[in-house]
Amino acid sequence: MEEGFRYRGRVITAAEVEFIRKLIAQHPRTNRRQLSLRLCEAWGWKQANGALRDMVCRGLLLELERAGCLELPPASHVHRNPSARHPRHGTKALAPFLLDTTPLEVPLRALRPLSFGKCDARPRSRCLTISSPSTIRSAMYGR
Repeated sequence: MEEGFRYRGRVITAAEVEFIRKLIAQHPRTNRRQLSLRLCEAWGWKQANGALRDMVCRGLLLELERAGCLELPPASHVHRNPSARHPRHGTKALAPFLLDTTPLEVPLRALRPLSFGKCDARPRSRCLTISSPSTIRSAMYGR
């Protein structure tokens, strides 16, 4: 680590890595999140709105650990994405969305009338991609 470690445009020097090691040694019972908050405070690492850059800092700490530059405290628990496996309380599990991918080999005028709309990728919005009297292909996001 002679030249420094680059993370999101910031060069992390060997002296800064040593500072992080000392911070870990000074607070041996601190979890990763608390360590990241302490580091953000020490470096004055804040977002434009004044909030600490906690998640960016945690990503930096993980990258430094993966590179063998330091050893982080063990993870207190592993977060999984439960919504990917289980429906929310009181809702039904959605069936997989099956899309007909059979190529259409007809002139566009045979599909008239067609209408096209803007697809909004925000959660819980409906995206109407193609509609005709015989075919409606839509996708639900975030449900």
